[in-house]
Amino acid sequence: KLASNVQRKFAAAAGAVVAQSLRTLSSSADHADKIEALKTLNSFLDDAAESGATSAAEREEFRRAHYSRTLRVGVGLLQADWMSAAQRSQLVEPLFLKGPPDQALLALMEAVSQLSPSAGLDRLVSVTESFLQSGRLADLLWSSCLQSGLPGSPQLDEALLARLTALPDITANKLRLGNRPLFAPQRYYPLLASEMLAALERTCQALRDGTDCSVAFVAQTLGKVCVQGHSGPVLAVMAPRLAVCTRSDALWQRVCWKLLQNVPERWLEGVLTGLVQAVKSPEAFSRIVGNLALTNKKAQFVLTHKVLLLQYSYETQVLRTVLGHLASDRERRPLLVQVCAARQAFWCSERCTAKTDCNLKISYIFLKLVYLIRLSLVLFTIDLLIKQTSIMTVLPRPGQVSRYFSRFPINSFCPANRILRLFCCRPSDDDLTPYDMSGDQETGQASPPRYLRDCLETLMSSEDSERVELSLRVAESLVRRNVFAAKEISVQMTKVLLHMEDKYSISGFLALRQAAMVALAVTDSVPVTQYLTAEFYSLNYSLRQRLDILEVLALAAQELSTPFADKTSPSAAAPELTSYPATDPAHWRQVVEKRIQSKTRRISKGSTHRGTKAAPNRYAPAAGYFFFPLLRNYDKPEVTFDLLGSDHLVLGRLIHTLGLFMHLAVNAPVLFMHLFLFCLMVRRGVLFAVCAVFLSMPSQSLLVDLGEQLFETRTWLSGKNQIKCITTEEEKKNTIFTKN
Repeated sequence: KLASNVQRKFAAAAGAVVAQSLRTLSSSADHADKIEALKTLNSFLDDAAESGATSAAEREEFRRAHYSRTLRVGVGLLQADWMSAAQRSQLVEPLFLKGPPDQALLALMEAVSQLSPSAGLDRLVSVTESFLQSGRLADLLWSSCLQSGLPGSPQLDEALLARLTALPDITANKLRLGNRPLFAPQRYYPLLASEMLAALERTCQALRDGTDCSVAFVAQTLGKVCVQGHSGPVLAVMAPRLAVCTRSDALWQRVCWKLLQNVPERWLEGVLTGLVQAVKSPEAFSRIVGNLALTNKKAQFVLTHKVLLLQYSYETQVLRTVLGHLASDRERRPLLVQVCAARQAFWCSERCTAKTDCNLKISYIFLKLVYLIRLSLVLFTIDLLIKQTSIMTVLPRPGQVSRYFSRFPINSFCPANRILRLFCCRPSDDDLTPYDMSGDQETGQASPPRYLRDCLETLMSSEDSERVELSLRVAESLVRRNVFAAKEISVQMTKVLLHMEDKYSISGFLALRQAAMVALAVTDSVPVTQYLTAEFYSLNYSLRQRLDILEVLALAAQELSTPFADKTSPSAAAPELTSYPATDPAHWRQVVEKRIQSKTRRISKGSTHRGTKAAPNRYAPAAGYFFFPLLRNYDKPEVTFDLLGSDHLVLGRLIHTLGLFMHLAVNAPVLFMHLFLFCLMVRRGVLFAVCAVFLSMPSQSLLVDLGEQLFETRTWLSGKNQIKCITTEEEKKNTIFTKN
């Protein structure tokens, strides 16, 4: 109780002194008073305390409760101009370099992000540079190691971790071309790796002295730096040092194992893949990692599957390191057996032999042979391996095998040595003349569909990329060859093609899909056109899909307006067979006629060009279905589609397409009767409006101002006789329906 009372008394005294100093710095106009206040604040950070001005309890209370406010005042003093450079270096900079490093780093990064370019920002950047060069990062990491078992703030740790790992990005975004060289990733991350090693060395020394420590924050820092893509420069510094320290020190091994165990699982892959490339031997990797693959499922998946079987960009040294690590310990060898057994089962399958690249097969062979070497299996396994995998057809050159296996220590009496001699003695085929395979084409197992419904089924539900590509390539030809079948499923197939995505990166996907949709629109014009024009204004379509609809309609209209090629013309017909001269009695007459024709001189032979045979315009009956539905809702904005607003690109393409429809409909008898034929009220309303216009105008101006409209109205009224019968029938039907 007495000690707590004394502690509260010191805390109150320190708080009063700090509050007075901060008020002086913020409100006093006397520079001398401010200098004295700064000296007072620096005395709370002086651990030596030679003057005896502050006690240890007061300094601890200052760091705990008042240091953050002092840092904010220090940031303001760095922007002040009344202090000289010497005074700043002696009184202001120590506030950032002698206090708790985590609070100082957060204050510096926050100030760098908020300040605008100025002299104050340059001074703040210089202080940050001094913070990094003076080893404060190692102090920060070491202070986190000492806080084992103490309650902390997860939000503060997360903010500190984000600033610590992204410091080059923060400074580069703010300083741009004025960034300091120390803040570049090429220099900062190796410096951070050195500071992490220094913190680990302090941790080992503290553990020898009996002090409890935690490497959780260091592990999180390592994991986040690696997952951000900086595992190369960081582990290039850490891996050699860890390999040396763990060679003869068991405590260092335990610290390294604990370090990797504390790396969060979402970041563990980046650490392991970087470490396996940075370490030069399987022994060193085993000392650093330990049995992590046995205790952590994510580490086991990365080492036994992802590095060995799923990623092929690593060098051979990585394969040697991982296999040596798995085979060097009795507890880890079952993992190697499982990996090789699973790979052999997949490799022996027909799917692997048909789809796998030859270089990948060679890597599988190496993996299997190393497995045999490590486990010293019996010799009869060779015959089984050769029978199951046809290994002799894909083996590399004997020299390549010898150079590869020369890196592994092989006993001369080991069965694996007999395997090596067996493969190395294989006769070389360098002297054989190769076949000319320049014209060979790769053939797949799948065949293109022959029927249109099979093609549609493949496009709808198949997950085989090869079958989908073949179906898409023959879709247009199937539609044009099978007109009746295409008309049965035209709308359904158009819907599938419109919503189809390029999931398999098919070459020429957009052109193939567009050609198939155009063929459907030409083959079954009215239903397909009605579907496309209705979907153009529907919801949940992207701008790309709407533009595709316009392009398909435009190409279909162009093809429909073009006459059929005359397949029965004489030029296209098969040439007649010439009779044999010896059996043709009139052959000499033909010869004489040809000679006369060649000697005859003619002034003019007249036109030899045959005119194009007239054919009905297929676009004329369907022109209205192309044109009018696209004008229906152009001024009605939807949630995701606004033609008159932000989607002006589609509006321009729409106008261009409508103009193309009008141009293609020239001289085509487009019938507008379907607009008014069955709507009696519309006809009566139009007739009433026209009569009202004529009655409201002076008679002397009627022929002068509305002469052309008057004659058009007369033509329209004369056409009423043609639809009178239809109108009468319609009225009769309406009357009967009403009576019923």
